[in-house]
Amino acid sequence: MASPLISVTGLNVFYGDAQALWDVEFQVSEGEVFSVIGSNGSGKSTILRTLTGLMRPVSGQITFGETRIDGKSPTSIVDLGISLVPEGRGLFSSMTVLENLELGAFTRRSRSMKGESLKWVFDLFPPLTSRQRQLAGKMSGGEQQMLAVARALMARPKLLMLDEPSLGLAPLVVKTVFEIIATLKAQGVTILLVEQNIHQALKVADRACVIKTGRISMAGAGKDLLSDPDIQKAYMGTLR
Repeated sequence: MASPLISVTGLNVFYGDAQALWDVEFQVSEGEVFSVIGSNGSGKSTILRTLTGLMRPVSGQITFGETRIDGKSPTSIVDLGISLVPEGRGLFSSMTVLENLELGAFTRRSRSMKGESLKWVFDLFPPLTSRQRQLAGKMSGGEQQMLAVARALMARPKLLMLDEPSLGLAPLVVKTVFEIIATLKAQGVTILLVEQNIHQALKVADRACVIKTGRISMAGAGKDLLSDPDIQKAYMGTLR
């Protein structure tokens, strides 16, 4: 296995007096897709919010490369090379596709590669090429999700985090989204994927963990979890 790009140890996170994460631990290695799966409200998005500095853990440690990042600001975490595609996409709907993409290359490490990065994301997402002047808010849900991922890639992240990328999309568009994730994986992009679509997430993941009510209940290779009877029983409604 490649060396860990990000390591999470003993993470405990609260919303006020309510504990949301309990001793969460996992590692994501360079070049792999690691998926955190679980039902709605299980704590998946809280993990991402904590990794990006939007929430502070009460205890535990997050190390990115050689740098400890728990306690750092969201801006400094992005500068280190972590990009998040949030649930709901977070696009600037009154700005064009091109303007959204250019805003993605705002970090010091990505500005000089803006032209090269634009070519890269247009190759990855051909439908965006002809829509550069279109307002992001006028696009379909699938196109908006493509744009959200492309904007995150403009920052040239070392780690790309995706929060529920298939949420609310038609089945055919969901298939496209996971094909894109597989393409990025083939290009060596390290991905932390948070998903309710258990079947698709485990098919694309090298490794994964299952989170229930803020605790990691199971972890292993994606293919092994996909065939696990307990996973199939618990999430049969999402397997397809």
